Amino acid sequence: MPDFLELSDIDSGVLRQILEQARSMKDARAGRPRGMPDDVQPLGGAVAALIFEKPSTRTRLSFDVGVRQLGGQPIVLSGQDLQIGRGESIGDTAKVMSRYADMAMIRTFGAETVQEFASNSDIPVINGLTDSSHPCQIMADVMTFEEIVGPIEGRRVVWLGAGSNVCNSFVEAAGQFGFDLVFSGPEQMKPDAPCMKFARSKGRSVEVETDPVAAVAGADLIVTDAWHSMHDDPGTKEKSQGLLGRYQVNERLMEAAGKKAIFMHCLPAHRGEEVTSEVIDGNRSAVFDEAENRLHVQKAIMRWCLNL
Repeated sequence: MPDFLELSDIDSGVLRQILEQARSMKDARAGRPRGMPDDVQPLGGAVAALIFEKPSTRTRLSFDVGVRQLGGQPIVLSGQDLQIGRGESIGDTAKVMSRYADMAMIRTFGAETVQEFASNSDIPVINGLTDSSHPCQIMADVMTFEEIVGPIEGRRVVWLGAGSNVCNSFVEAAGQFGFDLVFSGPEQMKPDAPCMKFARSKGRSVEVETDPVAAVAGADLIVTDAWHSMHDDPGTKEKSQGLLGRYQVNERLMEAAGKKAIFMHCLPAHRGEEVTSEVIDGNRSAVFDEAENRLHVQKAIMRWCLNL
């Protein structure tokens, strides 16, 4: 059974099939109460271990609800619930968990934690977020864009701010889904080089444009993320704000982008920092559609992982 670790690891045709199934399952639930299970429950009582070494709202809720809607049983665990927090190795934890659960989702710090868990596991492993990537979020973002605008292939996506984990996965998605991406932020904060190399190897344009007004011209989608991690110290936060102030997504930048551009943010947002309330609450914002689509796309990912 396959793992879902990085977008670059998975065939682009498979990613497209996952999105199609997500749309189908979303359509089938139209008008149904959130707590009501799906008509088709392919997990059939399967146990999903959901491991959170980082705090979470959307990832925790969407995976927990998604497992239940598919007929499975979620077990939500924090790092402090497990012996990992007391020195047990990732590999030993994975081997034990493989004897109890049918799949695992991990939201953690280093990408090496997810990789080590998967390499020692006999069950599918899903990357729920690391410091370097967030593939489930980007699958939901692509789904949301296509619901609102149409096919993302050939479009111009502009990322404003710091080259975060979400940005890295967006760059990889450019290669997998066939759109071009412009990064606009400080040169020292651009996305990871291997992600840009991957997208370019697929024939996509990945530009770095430090002028935000020039970057957004002709954009189909404008995306940003928090300027600093929840774990950054105050000094790092202050430095980031000083470097990133000109990349705030506000009405002026949205007007410079043109009328067709929509706005996305993975949330949580720091209103008044990376984005203004006028933009995030405006009629071109898709942030809460993105949040909902995490549920649907992750259900499709889980089904793919279990060959269901």
